[in-house]
Amino acid sequence: MDAVLLFSGQGAQKVGMGKDLYDQYPAAKALIEQADKALGESLSAIMFEGPGEELTRTCNCQPALYVHGLACLAVLKELVPSLNPVAAAGLSLGEFTAHAAAGTYSFEEGLRLVQKRGAFMEEACNATKGTMAAMIGGTDENVIKLAQECDVDVANFNCPGQTVVSGTEEGVAKAVAGAKAAGCKIAKKLNVAGAYHSRLMHSAMVKLAEELKNISFGTPSMPVYCNYEARVVEGPDDIRSMLEHQVCGSVRWTASMQKLVDQGHRLFIELGPGKTLAGMMARICKEATVISIEDVPSLEAAVAELNK
Repeated sequence: MDAVLLFSGQGAQKVGMGKDLYDQYPAAKALIEQADKALGESLSAIMFEGPGEELTRTCNCQPALYVHGLACLAVLKELVPSLNPVAAAGLSLGEFTAHAAAGTYSFEEGLRLVQKRGAFMEEACNATKGTMAAMIGGTDENVIKLAQECDVDVANFNCPGQTVVSGTEEGVAKAVAGAKAAGCKIAKKLNVAGAYHSRLMHSAMVKLAEELKNISFGTPSMPVYCNYEARVVEGPDDIRSMLEHQVCGSVRWTASMQKLVDQGHRLFIELGPGKTLAGMMARICKEATVISIEDVPSLEAAVAELNK
């Protein structure tokens, strides 16, 4: 059965993530224990027990989402032997998880990379004091124009009518104030630690670029779509460049999903907490089916659906 794998981004995390999968499925337990050992600390304790503010820290939530997404996939592959992943994509941090799923690098290599990425981004957040705001109901063109006028960046093109701006607190406040005049129905400041996917993350991008030089990238086993240019990546240098530029660049999720849809893909599996990506896909392509997996009940429902 052909399906496209989708992996969650930062913001999807929640306390308790992966706990029931760990308790019930040896494949999930083995992967989560491997992560704790590789990191030399108990990431699982933060995933399972929190506290929330500790899990939400960028240096923790990025590896947590990476491990959780791959644990969901490991169990799914065991329970649905007919599953044939034909492409992978992930929202922001999820792009790194997609590469691990495609075998671009090993689980542990990707995990260490993601932990460093989270730490670098947390440092950039603390140094720059930026923020983000969601713009609902406007056109991409209007939001781009508004962002330019307010000297902020467009961080995410999530789905039609949903974009996110990112930058200084002053600039984002100005964008929120001008959103109605720019044709947006709602403008809402987000509860985030900083200005992700904006020029304020430049220091994190430079540090990540150095780390990426040390990774030996293999050939992905399936096409992996990058956020930065909304296309399939080709070869180690291209993968390095796209993962580096993604830190400050816009997440072009709508365009990435549209390309997959245009190629005829209609079955997508979302691996990660919540149903954010399913909600976005509903705005991008009504004919697409997204099966979301985050815990034992959603996994069992997915297995029943996929084994029909």
